[in-house]
Amino acid sequence: MENIIEKFYTALNNSDGTTMASCYHDDVVFEDPAFGILKGERAKAMWLMLCASQNGNGFKVEFSNITANNKTGSAHWEAHYTFSKTGRQVHNSIDASFEFKEGLIIKHTDEFDIHKWAKQAMGVKGIFFGGMQFFKNKLQSQTNSMLDKFMKAKKAV
Repeated sequence: MENIIEKFYTALNNSDGTTMASCYHDDVVFEDPAFGILKGERAKAMWLMLCASQNGNGFKVEFSNITANNKTGSAHWEAHYTFSKTGRQVHNSIDASFEFKEGLIIKHTDEFDIHKWAKQAMGVKGIFFGGMQFFKNKLQSQTNSMLDKFMKAKKAV
């Protein structure tokens, strides 16, 4: 199953959301500090949205420490990009865990320091508020609202 993790992160580095989504089982459950819990099509659409928004902002992914068996796996990955809302440079260090079903990713959990991310992405605001629960709640509300709009626009096409 290491190959599916490598395929997933290679696609992310290439901003290829379609290939990323193809690595996910239809019943996938994704979770991270920025989006919270996303299931099925919402999880797939998140990667499509993020990949579509990466053009021109210096987005780069490095991945390492991939381990997997038929049931579970893990990886470390680092994202480098310019946060579009502030123009600030971000280097986010993420630890991922996976569960597999029928040769695809059924569960994907990304863990990273939301406070550290907020300091980089938002500067002073992130320094003061990035570690607080209300900040995380607001961030998840905003990211999910963006995802809703993205999915709605995709259906309209």
